[in-house]
Amino acid sequence: MTKTFGPAAVRAAAANGLTHVGENYVDELCATRSSCGDVPVTWHYLGALQSNKITRVLECADLVASVSRAKEIDRIARGPQRPLYVQVDVTDAPTRSGATPSEVSGLVQRARAAGLDVRGLMLVAPVDPSAARAAFRLTRSLADDLGLRECSMGMSDDLEAALEEGSTEIRVGRALFGPRTPKSATPNMESGEAQGAP
Repeated sequence: MTKTFGPAAVRAAAANGLTHVGENYVDELCATRSSCGDVPVTWHYLGALQSNKITRVLECADLVASVSRAKEIDRIARGPQRPLYVQVDVTDAPTRSGATPSEVSGLVQRARAAGLDVRGLMLVAPVDPSAARAAFRLTRSLADDLGLRECSMGMSDDLEAALEEGSTEIRVGRALFGPRTPKSATPNMESGEAQGAP
């Protein structure tokens, strides 16, 4: 994920074989994609889906990887068709986005009934390594039960465990690009990350 690094990082990464880029904020997604229109990558939106920004997300993303509520599915179904992932949250933390494991099946069914292309599930794992591994295993099991191939799970600190538990896409930022500039130090840009598939 190219969070705060911008177009130069996307171009450098693509020149070295990266084919998927993810951003967490719609403003940065749209700005970076506009600056990299000639770069052959697939653009993933990974951030929270605010109702007033879903239209822009659909304009700028090739895939929406953070769907977690029924109203988001209904809104996406009324716009340009984009593949999507349902985001899973196993932490119950108020600051985390995502559907609970018990909600995932209903959301996938709702999206499919609306004619949307549900490709897989996305997870931001707990920090604790043992809890993270359990979350990866659970998410892979949910995906298999729903006939979904893709599992976007694993980042710089836990990608090995994620791959061992069945991840098909890892979201690597810091390990590729180094420490990020704090968002407050880049007031004209929002943030994001680049996604690499193993």
